[in-house]
Amino acid sequence: MIDVDADGPIRTVTMDRPDARNALTVDGLGALERAVDDAEEPVIYLRGRGPAFSAGADLNAVAALEGDRDRAAEFARLGQRVARTIEDSPAVVVAGIDGPARGGGLELALACDVRVGTPESTYGEPGVSFGLFGAWGGTARLPRVLGEGDALEFALSGRSIDAEEALRIGLISRLEDDPRSVAEEIAGNAADTLGVLKHRIRDGSERAIQERREAAAFADLVAAHADDIDALLE
Repeated sequence: MIDVDADGPIRTVTMDRPDARNALTVDGLGALERAVDDAEEPVIYLRGRGPAFSAGADLNAVAALEGDRDRAAEFARLGQRVARTIEDSPAVVVAGIDGPARGGGLELALACDVRVGTPESTYGEPGVSFGLFGAWGGTARLPRVLGEGDALEFALSGRSIDAEEALRIGLISRLEDDPRSVAEEIAGNAADTLGVLKHRIRDGSERAIQERREAAAFADLVAAHADDIDALLE
C-alpha cells in the first residue's frame, strides 16, 4: 500500500493502490506516517502509483464509519496527524502530482513543502457534492495557500481544476513533465540547511521570536560551513 525507496539524499514514498486511485485506508495512513517519520534523508518525494496522485480517503473505510461519530472523528484525527507529520518532518517533502489529487489526497499535498504538478494533474475537493469534506487539515491549510476568497470558492464549488489554473492560483508552485526533477534540484543543496530553512519559513511565531531563531540558526550554519565559505573566497 505504501512503497518506500531510498536513493541517496531522496526518499521516494509511493502511495501504491493504483486500482483504487491510491485511496487511503486506516492501515495505509499508518504506513504513510511511518514512511515519513522514519526518513533520514533530507528530501522526501511523495507520489502516487499509476494514473492518480491520490483520491484521499477510501470510501469503503468511510462508509464503515456510518453512525459512529467517535470512530469518524478518530479517522479524521488520524489523517490530520499524518498531514502534520509531513508538515513537521525535518525533511523537505515534495509532492509530485500526476493525475487527480482529490479530497484527502489534495490535503496531504497541501501539507507538503513543495507541490509540483504535471500537465495532466487535476485538483478538487468533490466531497461537498455528497455531503462530506476531506477533514485532514485542509480547511486550515487551503486558505493559507490560496487566500480565503479563492479557498472558499474552490472548496464550496466542489469543482475540479486543471494544472494551469492550479499554478495560476498558487495551489502548485511548479509545473513539470517530471516532478521528481524538482526533488533532485532541492536535494542538490546543503542537506542541513534545507531543514533549517524549511522550519524558519514555516515558523508562525511572533516576529521578534522568529527573528531571534533565524539569527541563531544562521550562526549555527556559519560555524558548520566555515570551510565552504572560505572556499568561496579563494
